[in-house]
Order: sequence, then structure tokens, then C-alpha cells
Amino acid sequence: MLLELVPERKKESLSYELPLFNPSRKGPLDLVVVGGGPAGLAVAARVSAAGLSVCCIDPCPLSIWPNNYGVWVDEFEALDLLDCLDHTWASAVVYIDDGVKKFLQRPYGRVNRKRLKAKMTEQCIANGVQFLATKVKNVVHDREKSRVACEDGTCLESALVLDATGFSKCLVQYDQPFNPGYQVAYGIVAEVDSHPFDLDKMVFMDWRDSHLAGNPEMIRGNKKLPTFLYAMPFSSTKIFLEETSLVARPGVPLKEIQKRMEVRLRHLGIHVKSIEEDEVCVIPMGGVLPVIPQRVLGIGGTAGLVHPSTGYMVARTLAAAPVVADAIVRQLGSSRSSSSVTHLPDDLSAEVWADLWPIERKRQREFFCFGMDILLKLDLYATRRFFSAFFDLEPRLWQGFLSSRLYLPELVAFGLSLFAHAPAKSRLEIMAKGTPALVTMVNNLITTKS
Repeated sequence: MLLELVPERKKESLSYELPLFNPSRKGPLDLVVVGGGPAGLAVAARVSAAGLSVCCIDPCPLSIWPNNYGVWVDEFEALDLLDCLDHTWASAVVYIDDGVKKFLQRPYGRVNRKRLKAKMTEQCIANGVQFLATKVKNVVHDREKSRVACEDGTCLESALVLDATGFSKCLVQYDQPFNPGYQVAYGIVAEVDSHPFDLDKMVFMDWRDSHLAGNPEMIRGNKKLPTFLYAMPFSSTKIFLEETSLVARPGVPLKEIQKRMEVRLRHLGIHVKSIEEDEVCVIPMGGVLPVIPQRVLGIGGTAGLVHPSTGYMVARTLAAAPVVADAIVRQLGSSRSSSSVTHLPDDLSAEVWADLWPIERKRQREFFCFGMDILLKLDLYATRRFFSAFFDLEPRLWQGFLSSRLYLPELVAFGLSLFAHAPAKSRLEIMAKGTPALVTMVNNLITTKS
């Protein structure tokens, strides 16, 4: 095979001396953050900046995150994180098929994971966050605090606990079966002899399937469950390549995705000389939200913040981190400034959940889930027609949809505009395959409560 999973390398780590949690500490902490990803560190840094006591628990608190993150530049600019991008492209391109491509005039960037983690870790250290390198076994709540039991035997007490463990959903609770779609991808950062892509454009989606010619079985498989190439060219000989299934239920098998990638690269004349790093992404999309409210707080994947139609999460999560952090600071502050006995952890948690998931965000998510339900039913040709119409919309609409900036009234306008731009065949497909999902969405919107 051209591509094989690269043997696991030693994880790259930061070299900071972390302030460690002192087990002899007297009294409960204000916040325990379980998980040291971007979401957990962002909340920990902001809460601790307000003078509250925070401990972050993660098995490898200094390890660099394994997956590559791509973001629209304007999203990171809004977060004041432009210094954490290591490469940017002036625009992006979408290949609908061999004869049609769309140019997206929106700069795109790759996140420098080491720089982002270093920046967040430095903020945490400066603000007095303590760290504990272990895993959490369980959390037990009583009326006034929570007890966090760890695998190394450490036990912490805290007013609030935040689950930032991503898709493992270590602590948050669900009261319904979790039945998401899955985005599955295999990617490599590779040294190649050459590649055919423009260096000033990242390849956002390449839906071409001419590379499968002569292989009827793979053509049939790709027609039913299509995959696309996502590529970030860094130079004429270094590139990030990722074959991606946008969403499927169940997810497309990883080996099938690797096979399609091998055939595609061969067809494009891309000879891989060496693989610097590889990654496997399996992202649950959509599905039910966790119980809201509940005693344990959530952020990122644990709180359902993944975009149900695209799989986007990093920028959305980092934008939500201040909302969660500020709500925690406000609620703990109001609890201490009042003599009322009603400010108990259950009440505080409920208020934080309410800030994270106001009714307009819940309604937005219902629309995104509706979009996912349609995408689940489209074959390759219908998917091409869908995205051809999607990227013909006014930039404010498709950009707002991808970046979770549109709310229900604007999303209705988005849907009507997409329907108007779609060819007649796509309209029939959307009506035939989307009507059950539309009914579900309308029912959920009617019953959605703040």
C-alpha cells in the first residue's frame, strides 16, 4: 500500500514547569476542569484570570494536540489568535467535478498547535492554574460541592466541575440514546515530489471521482457514500492531504477512506516521499444534546458544540469558552456576595448551561441538524449539486452558515436562497429526502424551551 498508518511517534510536548495541585490544600477549589484541550485551557485561563482557584486535570498536560486544525482567518482574528496561525492562504477552492470549480474569496489558515497550546498554557500558569497529570475516575456531588476522584488516588473538592474531555464525554450525562452521524477522515503531512495545487489556495473540497475510473466497486461505494479531498499546500513539495467523509451513519470505514486516498493521489501524480505525521479523525456530528441543565458543566464536544452539518468545532468552541468562563465567574461571584442560601452548585450550574445554550442557539442547532439529515441522504451527484448551489449563495450566507453566525430568521432566509439557487433536480431531491427531517426540525423547534 502507498499509505499505511505511521507507527506512533513519541508525542511532542511543551517544556514548561507546571504548578502542580497540592493535595494538602484546605477547602474546595472554585473550578476543576477535566481535559486539557483548547476548550478546557481557554476556560481555565479566563476563570483563573478573575482570581478564582482552578485545577486542570489531564493525563498529559504538556503534550501537543495530535490533529491539524484548519480555520477561516476571520474567525481567529475575532478571537485575537492570528499569532497562532502558521500558514494562511488568500482563498480556497472547491472542485465540484472535473468541469466545475468554485473559488472562495475567504482567507484560510492552519493552526500552529504548539503555539496555541503554549499561549494558553502560559496564560494558565500566569493566572495560578494548578495541574494534575492523571485521569478522573468519577465525580460525586453533594449539596454544596463536588468530589472528583482520580486514578492516581487524588481526590479534589470543587464548587463546579467542567467536562472538557471532547468526544469521550467522560462526565456529562445523557437521558436519550446518542445517535450522531460521523465525519471520518485520514490525513497526512507529507513530503512529495510535486503536487498540482496552487500554493495561494487551499483545497476546501475536491469531489472529483475520475481517479476511480476502471474500478466499478469503488465507484459504486463512492457514489453511495462519497468522500472528498481536503488539502493545504505549504510549498511545492510539502502538503497536508486528507480524505474525508463529510457525514455518514454509520461512519465510512477508515480502511476504505485510505484506499480512496491512495487511488486519488496516484491519479493526481502525487508521489509521497515521506510522511511527517498522520492523523485519524472520527467526529460525532449532531445527535441529542446532553441533559441541560446538569451539575457537571460541558464545553466543546461534551456540550454538543460540534457543527452538525460540517464537523467544525475549534473556532466555535474557543468562541464559547469566554461565555462559559464569564458565566462561572459571575455565578460564583454572586454566590459569595449574597447571604442567600439559594446559590447552590445546582443553581449555579443551571445558569452556566443557560448562558451556553440560550434558546436561539438551540434553534440554530436544530436547523444545522436538519442540514445534516439531508446530507446523510445524498449520494455523490446530489452532494455535488448541493454544494454547487451552496457556494453560489451570497458570501454572507454560506460564510455565516459555516461559522455558526446565522440564527433562525437568517437561517430560514439561507434555506430559501439555497432552494432558489439549486437546480430543479436538487429541489426535488431536497423535498423528497428532506421532508421527514423538516417535519422533525419543526416539531423540535416548537417544543424547544429556553
